Amino acid sequence: MSAIALSAGTARAYRQTHYSVLALRRFTLHIGRHSEPLQALHATYAVGCSAFVTASNPYSQPCSLARNGARHQALIASLARHGHAYLQAYGRHPAGTWPAERSVLVLGLTLSQAQALGAALQQNAIVWSGVDATPQLILLR
Repeated sequence: MSAIALSAGTARAYRQTHYSVLALRRFTLHIGRHSEPLQALHATYAVGCSAFVTASNPYSQPCSLARNGARHQALIASLARHGHAYLQAYGRHPAGTWPAERSVLVLGLTLSQAQALGAALQQNAIVWSGVDATPQLILLR
């Protein structure tokens, strides 16, 4: 698929999405808002950054549950093969007009690594947080 700019509506929807992390104590990330639970998770894992990514619905083209499940399992296998610590997660827009997407929060993934992973997964965007534990929407297209 060719590189095309994301519509303003799609980018807005990504900013509004709730990015839920299935940690011991579940928490939700919001773009542009500092997250105390994320900061504590970074400290627990002794990392200064993390990335929230999905393998589902490449370039926002809906896939079957089976296809998205297979893509998610391939992502998990790749993370394990490369020794990346991660937590299961999901992203869901509060309006509920798009199905929740199985995702992961990858701990210790630098911005450039996260961008490369998102691009390899054919995603329009990723969510990345640095030492300030404030999730940022990083558009890839």
